[in-house]
Amino acid sequence: MFTGIVSDVGRIVRTEEHNDVRRFSIASSYAADTIDIGASISCAGVCLTVVARVPAEAGGSIFDVEAAPETLAVTSVQDWRLDTRVNLERSLHLGDELGGHLVSGHVDGLAEIVAREDLGETTKFTFAAPHGLSRFIAPKGSVALDGTSLTVNGVDGDRFDCLLIPHTLKVTTWGERLAGMHVNLEVDTIARYVARMVGMPDRPSAGA
Repeated sequence: MFTGIVSDVGRIVRTEEHNDVRRFSIASSYAADTIDIGASISCAGVCLTVVARVPAEAGGSIFDVEAAPETLAVTSVQDWRLDTRVNLERSLHLGDELGGHLVSGHVDGLAEIVAREDLGETTKFTFAAPHGLSRFIAPKGSVALDGTSLTVNGVDGDRFDCLLIPHTLKVTTWGERLAGMHVNLEVDTIARYVARMVGMPDRPSAGA
C-alpha cells in the first residue's frame, strides 16, 4: 500500500525486452541498501516489484522493475522511454504518517488531461475519466493520478478537475504535464467497495 505522497522523481535509464515482459532500470535518490529485492515501489502510480538494484555512481541507486503485458496494456508504462521521469513512492510501513489516502498501486485506467490552466498560485487540471470509472469520482473525494494523491475539486459527467499547488508541481512530474497527455488513474478504494456493495443484493438468492 501507498499514500500518494511522492517522495522522489526517478528517471528511466535503460529498457529491455524479455519476450512479452519489459524491464526498466530507474535511477533514484533512494539508497540501494534500503531497497530489498522483491520490494514494491509505486512508479507513476503503478505498483512494481524490484528485481535488481545497485548503487549509482552519482549517489542513490538504480533499481530494475518488470512490467507484464497487462500492465503495459492499461497504464502509461507502455510509453516509458529513456529519460522518462516518473513519480516514485516507497511502500507504506505500519505507523507511517498517512499524508494522502490509501493507494494500492493497482491502476484502473488512463485519464486524459483535457485542459491545464495556470492560475497564479494554483494550477487547474481538467481530466476525462474512462466512462466506467467516472462514477467512482466525487467532489472533495480522493484520486491517485500518476501516483499523486489529489483532491477532486469538481465533477461534470466523465470530467473532473483538481487544483495543484506550486510545491506539487515542483517535486513531482506534474510541472511537465500538458493537455492531451494521459495519466494513470486509480480511484479511491473505499468508493470501489461501496459501489460493489450497493450493487449486490441484501441477501443471497434462494438456493445460493
